[in-house]
Amino acid sequence: MKQDIFQERHEPEWQALEQWLKQRTRPRVQERSRDAEGVFGDLEFPGAYRRVCQHLALAQRRGYSVVLIDRLQDLVHRGHLVLYRPRSPRLQAVVQFFGAEFPRLVRSQWRAMWLSAALMFLPMLTIMALLQYRPELVHSIMPAEQIAKLEAMYDPADSDARLGRESGSDVQMFGVYIMNNISIGFRTFASGLIFCVGSIFSLVFNGVFFGAAFGHLIAIGYGEPLWRFVVGHSAPELLAIVISGGAGMQLGFALIAPGRRSRGRALVEAGILGAKLVFGVFVLLLFAAFVEAFWSSIGWMPNLVKLGVGAALWLAILLWLWRGGRGAAHAG
Repeated sequence: MKQDIFQERHEPEWQALEQWLKQRTRPRVQERSRDAEGVFGDLEFPGAYRRVCQHLALAQRRGYSVVLIDRLQDLVHRGHLVLYRPRSPRLQAVVQFFGAEFPRLVRSQWRAMWLSAALMFLPMLTIMALLQYRPELVHSIMPAEQIAKLEAMYDPADSDARLGRESGSDVQMFGVYIMNNISIGFRTFASGLIFCVGSIFSLVFNGVFFGAAFGHLIAIGYGEPLWRFVVGHSAPELLAIVISGGAGMQLGFALIAPGRRSRGRALVEAGILGAKLVFGVFVLLLFAAFVEAFWSSIGWMPNLVKLGVGAALWLAILLWLWRGGRGAAHAG
């Protein structure tokens, strides 16, 4: 076979392979559409790599031009580096996930995340503001026993007790906080399967509860010990609940509006994405429980330090979710 015919026959396949190899080193700013770019998928790469190896052997045996042989050798070499590259160490993979992949996943679902944040923070802020003018309304939201317990935990006159708790060691409360945080996050996510209703209810309920607790304590003059306790762990805890709600609503959206996909396929895809988000949420809630148990309850720490650390955590986590993974190389 003449070189011109050989090259014309296989040129589209070589170009597709070359384009795919280029994408492996591009920044993963956003997911690329296979149909839009005309590039085969990852599962088709091994077959394309084997074929280009065969083409190189044929070109060398038939004595085709040096230019063509060099081009095929370059494709084979680059493909070999991708196909047989060593697997990333486990620690490196974890760092890659939390440093880049997780914040990218959160940003990719920005509509659901903003809706989730509105469903929790708007009721919370509304109830907090309302209770400053109508403090008696707290009894319509919370039972008297729970109100009395909150007041005892944050009483400014009780200087001997640790902030935000009536009893229990740091280690014991760490376990309690873990169970409480994880259960809230998981319920908020999993209940989204009920066509989004469960996640929406959980977000609004938590927003109303937090707003009632904060608003009541502020209204009766217990605001200082309250903020000293919650400011440290509020960022990872509240943002984790928001992400759980966004991931849960994505499950519901997959059932309500699967688009051109079947509901089963849409649910599987949303479930895979949700599982990754929930893994990140789990770590955030674990960190929140650690801060709440070992840092937030410290009573002797000056206000400036407490509030400064809390503000720094809010800024750091928001900056991580906003900028994490931008410009990072597409490593797989």
